[in-house]
Amino acid sequence: MIEKLEQLEKKYEELTHQMASPEVLADPKQLQSIAKERASLEDIVTKFADYKATMKSLEETRAMLAENLDAEMASLVKEEIKNLLEKKERLFEELKMDLIPKDPNDEKDVIMEIRAGTGGDEAALFAADLFRMYSRYAQEKNWEIDIIDVSEGAAGGYKEIIFEVKGKGAFSRLKYERGVHRVQRVPVTEASGRIHTSTATVAVLPEADEVDIEIDPDDLRIDIFHSSGAGGQNVNKVATAVRVTHIPTGTVVVCQDERSQLRNRQKAMMVLRSRLLDAERRKQEEQITEERRAQVGTGERAEKIRTYNFPQDRVTDHRIGQNFHNLPAIMEGQIDEIIEALITHYRLEATLSGEKQPA
Repeated sequence: MIEKLEQLEKKYEELTHQMASPEVLADPKQLQSIAKERASLEDIVTKFADYKATMKSLEETRAMLAENLDAEMASLVKEEIKNLLEKKERLFEELKMDLIPKDPNDEKDVIMEIRAGTGGDEAALFAADLFRMYSRYAQEKNWEIDIIDVSEGAAGGYKEIIFEVKGKGAFSRLKYERGVHRVQRVPVTEASGRIHTSTATVAVLPEADEVDIEIDPDDLRIDIFHSSGAGGQNVNKVATAVRVTHIPTGTVVVCQDERSQLRNRQKAMMVLRSRLLDAERRKQEEQITEERRAQVGTGERAEKIRTYNFPQDRVTDHRIGQNFHNLPAIMEGQIDEIIEALITHYRLEATLSGEKQPA
């Protein structure tokens, strides 16, 4: 880590010298580029200088203990050493975090898609439970939930629900939720009291801006039809539902939650952009590691990222091998403890490997 910080310090000095050179000063575009890169390093280089100064002060202060000091002075020196050690540890931890590249999507709003996996009616009911959990969590964070499309299960719950989460830092925390979620419990439909295992898949997509991905209007087929969902007479009388098909990829997005055809179309395009951007991101990640090939896989039980075991009042996140209790509270949206554990895990992993956090 110290070697990496010294490299950044050297790079900062090189950029400072370049900015003063006549060639760079004569080229405003190059000057702006170098100044921007230098500015991105300034905070961490300043903090590293403070860290080195603290280490030097610590060494000098410790050396004072070898001198003939009276009891009062020795006590003051020891107190100063304690303060310097605390400062050193704090700066070291901050520098470790600063070395982790930031995910450019972290501050974006989110498109979440929850789908029933294996388990029939119980999987659809579990999908609804997950939606409720995330809705409650969003409420605690003062985020806004906006439903885009819903397909209900035959016995209740959701075969699929797609919704937007709007709020500061939404993607930075919810991105760890993507994958297969498994539930073990006695379904309300089970008369004999046997425990069933079902799954639901969760996809978490950073909302793509129009500048993030260009879509050729000629590549789209847009169909308008009557809504099939609940929404009252106005929704069902007027053709407001929108189906957008991206012909080159075969990606289809349906939005029928709004009464306005225009608003449904805007929502559908928002989801389409996010899906296409995510597909492009995953295509790039395939070149890096097999592990990141898909967000949610096929929904099979073996691909689980997390298990919700109701009989044992336990949630297990299999990525970090950690258990969490008080399942009723977790299902009511109290998932910060799980998310914080995942953030810590991936930050440590990124620090040790030098790689970027999973996006």
